[in-house]
Order: sequence, then C-alpha cells, then structure tokens
Amino acid sequence: MNALSKDVPTAPAPGSAGSRLAALNEWVAQVATLTRPDHIHWCDGSDAENAALIERMLADGTLEKLNGDTHPGSYLHRSHPDDVARVEHLTFVCTHERDDAGPNNHWMEPAEAHAKMDALYDGCMRGRTLYVIPYCMGPIDSPLSRCGVEITDSPYVVANMRIMTRMGAPALARIEREGAERAARGERNDTFVRGLHSIGELDPERRFIMHFPEELTIKSFGSGYGGNALLGKKCHALRIASHQARSEGWLAEHMLILGIENPQGEIHYVAAAFPSACGKTNLAMLIPPQGYRDAGWKVWTVGDDICWMRPGADGRLYAINPEAGFFGVAPGTSSKSNPNALATIQRDTIFTNVGVTADGQPWWEGLDNGQTPVTDWRGHPYDPAKGPAAHPNSRFTVSAKQCPSYSDKAEDAQGVPISAIVFGGRRASLVPLVFEARDWTHGVLVGAAMGSETTAAATGAVGVMRRDPMAMKPFCGYNFADYFSHWLSFDGEQVQLPKVFHVNWFRKGDDGKFLWPGFGDNLRVLEWMIGRVKGEAGAVETPIGHLPATTDLNLDGIGLSDEARAKLFGFDHAGWSAEFDSIGGYLDEYGPRMPQALKDEQQRIAAALAR
Repeated sequence: MNALSKDVPTAPAPGSAGSRLAALNEWVAQVATLTRPDHIHWCDGSDAENAALIERMLADGTLEKLNGDTHPGSYLHRSHPDDVARVEHLTFVCTHERDDAGPNNHWMEPAEAHAKMDALYDGCMRGRTLYVIPYCMGPIDSPLSRCGVEITDSPYVVANMRIMTRMGAPALARIEREGAERAARGERNDTFVRGLHSIGELDPERRFIMHFPEELTIKSFGSGYGGNALLGKKCHALRIASHQARSEGWLAEHMLILGIENPQGEIHYVAAAFPSACGKTNLAMLIPPQGYRDAGWKVWTVGDDICWMRPGADGRLYAINPEAGFFGVAPGTSSKSNPNALATIQRDTIFTNVGVTADGQPWWEGLDNGQTPVTDWRGHPYDPAKGPAAHPNSRFTVSAKQCPSYSDKAEDAQGVPISAIVFGGRRASLVPLVFEARDWTHGVLVGAAMGSETTAAATGAVGVMRRDPMAMKPFCGYNFADYFSHWLSFDGEQVQLPKVFHVNWFRKGDDGKFLWPGFGDNLRVLEWMIGRVKGEAGAVETPIGHLPATTDLNLDGIGLSDEARAKLFGFDHAGWSAEFDSIGGYLDEYGPRMPQALKDEQQRIAAALAR
C-alpha cells in the first residue's frame, strides 16, 4: 500500500472529510462535483507521499530520472512545447470595478470570469486525481505569513509546491487554527486563499489564469507551467498578496532578499526588485570576489524572488521570503555566474525543459561542465541547427535549505530588517551603474519609472524596452496608481525607511558588450550602498539622484576601460531629459488616480534637467 492509497471516491462519504474546517471541506466538495475526478487526495507533505507521487510520474512519463550518481534524487520534466512561460495576455484580474484593476492589468468582470472558468472545469478531472494542497507562504509560525489551499489535477504541481512552499499537515493545522480563532470572534473563517488549477488539455486556446483579489481566489486552466500552475508563487504571493498587503498595511514585492556581512560582523539586509531573468537569483546567491572573501565579507541568501515587508515596532521595514524554494532560470547558470546555485541543484531537484547528456545529466546553454547534450528540451536528438538544447526559460525547482549561502534568518518568524531597497533592469544605454534616490518619494518614483528590456521569462518579443514599475508590471493585483500611493503611505515621522537605489548591471559599450563584469563584482556596488546607509560613502549630486564617483567604489582588480568608467559613472544630461519626458507620459497613463506627489517629483526633476 503506497502513500496515495488513502484516495477517496469523488463523492466523499459522510465523515470522510479531510479537514476540521467545514468551509474548506465544503469548497473541496463543490470543486469535486464540478470537475468529477476519479479520486481525491489530501496532501500531507510527507516523504512517503512524495515518493509515491514520484513513482507514479516516472511510470507515466511525467518525470524522467536523471543520473543518480551526479544528481541524486533529481528528475526531468518536459512541458508541452506551447506551455513554457507565463502568459500575460491570458492573465486577468477580476474586480467589480474595472478601475480597481487598472490599466496595468487585463480585466474581466468577476461573474463572467467565474462562468468562463467553470465551463472549462466542468468534468475536466475525469480519469484523474484531485489533489488538495494546503500550504503556507512564509515560515509556519510567522505573523507575516499567509496560507492558501490549491486544488490541482497535476502531480507535477504537487511535487513542486512541496518544494516551493511549506506544504501539507503543518499548513493545514495553521489554516484550521486560524479558522477556529476567527469563528470564535464571530468573523469569516474561510480567509485562506483558494486556488483551483487544472492542466485541462494544455490547449493554448483554452488557457486562462484568473485572479479574484476581492474573493482571495485564483482560477487557472490549461497550463502546467510554473507561474501559471504553482498558484502559491506569482498568483498568490504577488497578485493576491499585493491586494491583501494594501488592505493590511504591508508590501508584497517581486524582490530578492540578501544579507551583506562586513568584516566587522555587521549584517545589512537588502531587498532588490529586478524583472524576471534579470539576475535576481545570481545576486541573491552572490559569492564575494576573492579579495573581499579574504577580508571577511560574506553574503547570505534569504530569498531570490519574492519579499513581503511589514513595518516593525521600531519603524523599520521587516521582510520575509514567503517561499521555501527556488524556481530558477537554468540557462546561464554556471560556475562563473552562480556557483552557489550549481551547488544547490546537485541533488533533490526537479529540472524542467533542460537538455540531457548521454549519461543522464541535466544540461543548458552556459553550463561550463565540459558535457554536451544529446537530447533537447523537447525530447528530440539535439541538433544545434534546430535551436538550443534547453529552452531559454527552462527552470530548476529546489529547496532553499540546500543553498550553501542560505541564511538561518530566512526562517525567522519576525523577518529581517531592510537597510536598502534596490530597483534595476536591463538597460543597454543611458542608465548608469548605480544611483541613490534623495528621499522616499523620489525612491518611489525611481521604482515606478523602472524600464527594462524584455526577456524569455514571459511570452512575446524579447529585447523590447518597457516600463516595469518595481518589477511588478506582470504581478500587481490592483491599479498601479493605487499601488504607488500605497508605497508613498509608508513615509512618516516615526519610521526609519530604507534608502532606495537603482542599478544597471547591463550597460553596454559601443561594441555591444557589457561594460560591468557583474556577478560577484556586484558586491562592490552593494558595499557603496551600505556605506551610504551608514553615512560613510561619498557621492555626486545630479538631478536624477546621488551617483558615486569612480573613487567612491572599490574597483581594484577589474580593469575598467575609459569608456566603461565614463558610461557606468557618467550622467547624460540630454538623454535623461528625454527619459523624464517619457516618464511623465507614462505616469499620465494612469489618469487622475496617479498620486500628485509622484507627478510633482517627476516635474521637479524634469525642470532641473531642462535648465
């Protein structure tokens, strides 16, 4: 008898409910009536359960076992070739008032969206098992954490959610406890996030991801890809959580969190927002250059993708990583770019859409291990003339606890205090290596005006510059104008807000090559930021903020050319004047809801640039 033999029939007999919370049992029963699965399984998150799921997926071809000597406990999954990335054009925020979703979201009226999705769900789980996944985003005992339940017909989703969240019996116990406490106070006891997912037929013409923030509900159909199917990730932890955060007085952000320990043993925590596939994981797992290591510098990983921040009693912002794992982009991950990531994924990892070598090792472009692939991500014999071995958005799913630089503070229920917030994206020209905002309002404008060249993490054209405020354009669950107002609301007399910076690791020279070495050398920039936080580092004032002079950063040993120094540390007055005209037009797109304070800040800087 395996760990999944406790499946119950589609119509549960009285007393066969899986939870002490009636509202949860009722919802599961309603979904089962609609989707008509052959079995229902309540996930407990145990090792035995996971082993049984893996066994089933190996048997039906959902997973392929990789080399047990080089990558023990690791597996390959190949998704449908048309199901390889987030689908922003099929992702909707469904609010009663269209303006509450804002021009930054695709909108559908809630009743229409429910009807459309329920028609797709009708009978969709026949012949399948319905899995009930209770999960907690954040440490189980943290007051900053929030819980949800995902119902899915995909065992691949279950296996990934077990890695990416605190899933199973402990999460269910918290959901039940919170429900009982609310019921005792006479409040609604069903305030967990409800996520319903089915892979359907993986038909791109029958694929939607719907969010109902006012109902704390997610409905996803027709995709098995991570961000579309692992509903605890972008759907809950950003789109729904950003709505929750606004009403509850906190921030749900698309940010990494890292700790920087100097030779004196001081640790400063930094939260950084970059669009997907722009280096969050690499920065979160940064290894200091040799000279810095010799001097005693260390970098600690708290999270690589999502950050929830709440004001503490001392006025500082405290952050948790709501995730328990990494869902990282594989291509480009190497011993040079991210040795910590390579060490992390040597065991107990699910790889999705990578190539495979003759001896069963995972492979992707940029992996400098001397191997060559024989099979591409589609499962075909590898032919470089027909495309890459690994899909550009291929991924690894792995527990954060396997990371050599994982911070023990990542499990702290109270979170870590944030000293600096960093915004950044891919800009081949104009934007310097780093600059500091003058104050909180200016910092919010810096984040709101963020621009970046698109990557393969979403469908659509690659390399097109678009505004991506706070790296939240695909993920904010409500009107950006209201979101900016929420950010501005944190300023006040009794707070110690982080300093705000902007970075651009991707500035290019006239030859089209990157000017900054990046990777571990990015610590040189972080060191300057911490110096600014402590009031110890110099800077040059410009209309766009405070820029370091070349003498303010430790550039020993990296041999920057004169062109690199001029472009990385320079200020293009005419270029920035045009940029701020563009920013003004962008802010106007949000109409009268755009906070006047941001418009005033934009106009003040534009006027300074016009002089």
